[in-house]
Amino acid sequence: MTSDQTQNEHDTVLKGLQSTDPDKVLATLEELRAVGKSSDIPILTELLHTSEEKEIKTKITSLLGNLKEKESIPYIIEAIKNERYAPELRQLVSCCWENGLDYTKYLSLFVDLLIENDFLVALEAFTVITNMAETIDQQLIDAEIEKLDHAMKTTAEEKKLLMLDVIDFLPSIGM
Repeated sequence: MTSDQTQNEHDTVLKGLQSTDPDKVLATLEELRAVGKSSDIPILTELLHTSEEKEIKTKITSLLGNLKEKESIPYIIEAIKNERYAPELRQLVSCCWENGLDYTKYLSLFVDLLIENDFLVALEAFTVITNMAETIDQQLIDAEIEKLDHAMKTTAEEKKLLMLDVIDFLPSIGM
């Protein structure tokens, strides 16, 4: 089978996401669990944003939380940064720790999410940060600790403990 045929078959599968029948969309999402590609993430993110069906949203969030290809990371990060998906921010950030991929390279983004968002998004960002295992340049660690120290002066009490825990955690991944 040529790669053109494979791409055409994949495009046919993706068309199922455009159906007005929620059962067809759910079946397509299940099929994507087996044949999905990292490049499908923008389509899934848009559907997560536009769908009114709770079951569809849950299935998409589950799919994103089960990603295993590191090529998926830039697509997830792009969705997190996109203001259009602000209503889905908590789900998008939570899928980062659920899928177990390495987001160490995006430490600054997750620290910003911890500082700038409500408690639920902050908790998800905290979880991503504290699950980072790769070592990070000490200068970056120091800069993020300084940023957190500064933010603690004006942040809500409920987030201060999260920030303190991150400040305590970050030196363990510094190099």
